Amino acid sequence: MRYAWLLLMVMAGVQTHAQTDSLAQPSSHDSLSAHFIRRFPDHFNVWGVLKSRSLGFDARNINTNEVVRYRPNSRTSLGVGVYLFEVAAELAFAVPEDQASTAKFGDTDVRDLQLNVIGKFWGVDAYWQRYEGFYLDDASRATNNVFPQRADIESRNFGLSGFYVFDRNRFSLRSAYNFSEQQLKNRGSWMIIGTINSFRISGDSSLRSGSDVDTDFMRMRYTTFGLAPGYSYTYVYQKFFANGTLGFGPAHNWVYVRLANGQEVNNVSINSYAIVRLALGYNSERFFGGVGFSLQSRNLRVDDIRYSNSTSIVKLMLGYRFREFGFLKKRAVDWVKGI
Repeated sequence: MRYAWLLLMVMAGVQTHAQTDSLAQPSSHDSLSAHFIRRFPDHFNVWGVLKSRSLGFDARNINTNEVVRYRPNSRTSLGVGVYLFEVAAELAFAVPEDQASTAKFGDTDVRDLQLNVIGKFWGVDAYWQRYEGFYLDDASRATNNVFPQRADIESRNFGLSGFYVFDRNRFSLRSAYNFSEQQLKNRGSWMIIGTINSFRISGDSSLRSGSDVDTDFMRMRYTTFGLAPGYSYTYVYQKFFANGTLGFGPAHNWVYVRLANGQEVNNVSINSYAIVRLALGYNSERFFGGVGFSLQSRNLRVDDIRYSNSTSIVKLMLGYRFREFGFLKKRAVDWVKGI
């Protein structure tokens, strides 16, 4: 719970700062922006959402190309989201896995908290994830269609990522991902994307799990800092749209490994990380909806082994835009000023 309060305080501070700046420094390009972006300052949004999240880990021997892939039993959640007081929030609950899926891939205990704020020219994502219970993603080692399962493996992943959009007057990333705006014409923009992330995976025994890949360790932790260029583009056809966002660049990693024999190894490496976002949907004055996919991947190499972990989200949402009334016309910054 302490992580939740920490993330909430961080996001509230960022949002308040952004709202204050926007009020204090009105854009001189409003007329230009209106040709490309439609905003809904007097409306709030409500939507239903269906999500599927996953956190995976790979270890590949670059000499033999043999690989070990650990995956959690995919978790689906169902919930509701709102865009109110110029802040977007979602609340979703896990949908229980059926018995056939649990028997085949095992049971995964998931705790997942993610918060995001997307402004006119910037965005911030904060997340904390804990997955316990993985299976070895190797069909050749499955017995009677049951994959090798490791209930003892636990992973933790938390961090902060953000972006800065350069062409904020003609391009809206919010239109594709929280529908608070509507992109009216085809447009793209270069971006700067940054991340700081800490990932840990551990087990009661070697994570080598009988493979010939030389990954004979019981615990690994690496912290990643990366800053990279990116580009996002939205194609518009009437009220339909398609968006693609890609960022790729170098990352600095601080690595800690505890081998199965008890030896501890610390290392520093320069490798890479990537961010991919895709969205396809419909956005009108009242109704909106679509499907989105996002992936963050971090890679590092220790000796002859390349490790990578990735976080992916597939989201389906459908919503309606209401006109504000009464106290709903307030903004988040108004509440803060009143304290």
